[in-house]
Amino acid sequence: MNKSLLVEKHLFIFDTRYLNNGLTLNKSLYFANNKNCMLKFYACFSFSILSFNINLFAQYCTAVGPSSNADSNLQSFTLNGESATSITFTGCPGVIGLDDQTFSESVVLNASGSYTASALFGTCLGNYSGVGEAWIDYNQNSIFEISESIGTWSGTPPSAVSNWNFTVPAGAISGATRLRVVHYEGGFLPLDPCAVFTWGSITDFTVQIGGGLDCSAYVGESFTDPRLITTLPFSESYSNTPCYFNVLTVYNSPDVFYRILPITLGANFLTVSLCGSTIDTYLSILDADGNVLFYNDDFSSCNTSSQITFASSTLDTVYLAVQGWGNATGNYEIEVTQEFSTITENNSFDISIFPNPTTNEFKIISELSGNVTICDLTGKIVYNSVFQPNSIIDVANFLAGTYLVKFENETGQSLQKLVIQ
Repeated sequence: MNKSLLVEKHLFIFDTRYLNNGLTLNKSLYFANNKNCMLKFYACFSFSILSFNINLFAQYCTAVGPSSNADSNLQSFTLNGESATSITFTGCPGVIGLDDQTFSESVVLNASGSYTASALFGTCLGNYSGVGEAWIDYNQNSIFEISESIGTWSGTPPSAVSNWNFTVPAGAISGATRLRVVHYEGGFLPLDPCAVFTWGSITDFTVQIGGGLDCSAYVGESFTDPRLITTLPFSESYSNTPCYFNVLTVYNSPDVFYRILPITLGANFLTVSLCGSTIDTYLSILDADGNVLFYNDDFSSCNTSSQITFASSTLDTVYLAVQGWGNATGNYEIEVTQEFSTITENNSFDISIFPNPTTNEFKIISELSGNVTICDLTGKIVYNSVFQPNSIIDVANFLAGTYLVKFENETGQSLQKLVIQ
């Protein structure tokens, strides 16, 4: 179920299910645009415009299940697997919260193999109507998704055993994962695997997937195992499939994480560009604690690709998260370069602006020509044009505040602050 949060008249959509899977929001959220209730941002270079914390260490929702150990309960669950392994679970007495059987009940299943799970939804006391559902986390992203459901039940105990025939996807990831069974008295299908309710049960088991996709060589699938950027400039052609999954919940597309140490590399300003990517991209810049510092969806000169230039001189560790827009997967191009040595009123690119602060206009003091771009502190481009020697830029219709002005041509570039009163 989607909930919308309206802040400063800008819309942000998030799935409340992920709040149980490690996502926490704090402070203010500020968004510049929305496109079909999906965020499309137009950022160039900016200070921090978004402040929310994301727990990137994905984990299963465990604060779940019933507040009472009476009545409806998973009475038994059986699943026979490979190498004479099986889950043979008997419920009751009931357990408040999650009944974690992952250390005592496990089964081996093979990718592309077909199996039958048998579930008896019963009771530890009174008989009341309810529903049941089970999932196996095939992609090991710590989220039980709709596509991972292996069977459902509805009725009133005593009822017959439900036998669910299912096939493990060929693309399931090899290794240990979880199977979850939910019995929700008075609930409705489809069930939320992270639900909290009064009567019923939630039971977890371990499943070992064999013969599936080996993702051990795919670096960058998480905040804790990023692709490392150790020299500048850096570039590569890469893809967010097949072993990458959704962590950041801005979109449902898989994420690929990179790590860079700006201070170690002596990088005061960095540009991260996804221009030329095959897929429609979304780019996030995060600090060492997982706080989103900067983000961009469509950069003005890159069509549907993303690009961000940001000050990095005070950042010891920076993470770059590459996503597709919506559910997009496929190839992307990433390039990371060092841009500026510093912000000054006149650096190695011989140019300045006057007056500054200003109210109506400013003059470009230079014998050079090139391109000028002005961004507000949300990263939105508010002006973009060519300039000639001693050009005058009209800013009478700009809101009062601080802006960043970027001048560039074939000989260099300069980034300067502009204050409009």
